[in-house]
Amino acid sequence: MRYLILSTIFLLSFEGYGQVDKFATWKIMEGVSYEKSSDEYGEIYVPVFDEKIKALEGKTVTLPGYIIPFEGMFKPEKLIVSSLPIASCFFCGSGGPETVAEVLMKEPAKYTTKMVEITGVLQLNNSDTDQLMYILTDAVLN
Repeated sequence: MRYLILSTIFLLSFEGYGQVDKFATWKIMEGVSYEKSSDEYGEIYVPVFDEKIKALEGKTVTLPGYIIPFEGMFKPEKLIVSSLPIASCFFCGSGGPETVAEVLMKEPAKYTTKMVEITGVLQLNNSDTDQLMYILTDAVLN
C-alpha cells in the first residue's frame, strides 16, 4: 500500500511536466507599451516593444488563434489572426491590439472558425499605421 501511495504522489508531481504553453509567444507579445506621438492626422499611440518582444523579431514563431473574417477584406494569402475568439478579439470585443497579428501566407489559407496554428517570421511594426504592430511573414498553417 505504501508503494502505491508513493507511486501516485510521484506520478502526480509530474502532472504538466513537458507540456508546452502554446500561447507563450502571445504572452510575451503582451509586454508592449505605448507612447503618445502625432502624425498629420493628430495624436496617435506608438507601440514600444520590450526586450523580450524585440528578441523575437526576425525569428520563426507559432501563434495559435482564430482567423478574423473581415467583410470584404479576407484574402486567403493575407489575413489576421487573433489570440482570442472573435467575440472577444480586438476588433469585436475587449482584446487589445497586442492580441492580433497580420499574417502574410506563403500559400492561400481557407477560412475556418476553429482554432488554428500559424507559423511564420515575426516582424515588429511601430511606424506604419496602415498595418498591425505584429506581422507574420512567410507564414504557413500547421
